[in-house]
Amino acid sequence: MAVRFSGADGVEIACDIAGRWSDPLVILLHGGGQTRFAWGATMAALSESGFLALSLDLRGHGESDWSPDGQYGVDTYAADLRRIVEQLGRPAAFVGASLGGLTSILAACVEPKAPCTALVMVDITPRMNQGGADAIAAFMRSNPDGFASIEEAADAVAAYLPHRPRPRDTSGLRKNLRLSDNGRYYWHWDPRMMEANPRNSPDSFAPERFEQALLEVDLPMLLVRGMQSEIVGEDDAEAFRKLVPAAEYVDIPEAAHMVAGDKNDAFAEAVISFLERHH
Repeated sequence: MAVRFSGADGVEIACDIAGRWSDPLVILLHGGGQTRFAWGATMAALSESGFLALSLDLRGHGESDWSPDGQYGVDTYAADLRRIVEQLGRPAAFVGASLGGLTSILAACVEPKAPCTALVMVDITPRMNQGGADAIAAFMRSNPDGFASIEEAADAVAAYLPHRPRPRDTSGLRKNLRLSDNGRYYWHWDPRMMEANPRNSPDSFAPERFEQALLEVDLPMLLVRGMQSEIVGEDDAEAFRKLVPAAEYVDIPEAAHMVAGDKNDAFAEAVISFLERHH
């Protein structure tokens, strides 16, 4: 079921919902440049395990509204998440990948804190490999003129993710693309996200602010890392574990930064096991 919520400043946020309203609520937040469809298999596993799963498109992504003034700072994403939880009127566990994980930390740990029952960070920690983060940003900035076809976009993804077999059927990629009036396909997010503005500055991603935020709460936490991650190295994971000794930690073999996309069965099993103990 697809619904829409109002974000912090009236921007409409598109969401998919799976499960029963009486079940414990889990909100899934994708990484930068992705859409809510990145969680399709995870949502199915969560609903089958007795959870109400809500997967949203961050503002500027997928079918959510674009920010009218181009504001895409992580604090703005967190404000949207707080507003959605307020409208739902109930606490939720947050499962956030990459940018979605940083958004979850701020929403759950920084005033005004959203009522959160548990926090799952998917291949993201306050300290990370800057080279890997720069590579992701470079890919997002590539192909500004779009693609002539879905197949061409699939070729670009395959070159960027060489560890993942290129699918023979590329129709699923259509959900991550928008067809422009000029007949070309563009990634399904607002290109202004990559532009510099005061609320989307590097300072807003300073590791210290997220480390301090995590120390402000006593929540069940789980870090799920892809063992081949180009973003979270073993030293980054170890720094997180020293910061939050009570947090649980799972390494997913044969997975890189896109953990759920690389090894969804192992990922979903780890997350569901954690949530069942703490919901």
